[in-house]
Amino acid sequence: MWNPGFDFVEKSEALIFGYRRALCVHSWVHRGTEASPGLVLGLDRGGSCRGMAFHVAPKSKAEVLDYLRERELVTKVYLERMLPIRLTGGRRVTAVAYVVDRSHRQYAGALGAVDAARIVNFAKGQSGPNDAYVFNTLEHLRQMGIRDQWLEDVSDEIVRIREAS
Repeated sequence: MWNPGFDFVEKSEALIFGYRRALCVHSWVHRGTEASPGLVLGLDRGGSCRGMAFHVAPKSKAEVLDYLRERELVTKVYLERMLPIRLTGGRRVTAVAYVVDRSHRQYAGALGAVDAARIVNFAKGQSGPNDAYVFNTLEHLRQMGIRDQWLEDVSDEIVRIREAS
């Protein structure tokens, strides 16, 4: 959201219904290992999710889609979908989104905050500690004015685990 990796004409806060932001994907490389998998975010069924939508120039659409597919579909844990979203101001549009494939072996399931925090607290991969990923995501969400209570709960639980150690 904060670093999309492609050029865009406009960005807008967006709301998607029917999916929620969740630490629901096992990471065996970037934020964990096969022996001690970490968790990364995915859009999982249920609830709603506030985030950012990026309007791409028509001439760049194919190039951006190729880039996103290469980035997001590497292990096929995400499914590309065209979903209705509501932009700031109430305008409704259809957007490309990547939702978790619940039948994929990397799908971690619908974890509670305590269980997610226990996994995140100990995992570390090639891109660094899993907790840094969670804390960094929360910081960027806050900077964008987006509050994610579940992710806040995971963060708070990680801190509690550390304080109890």
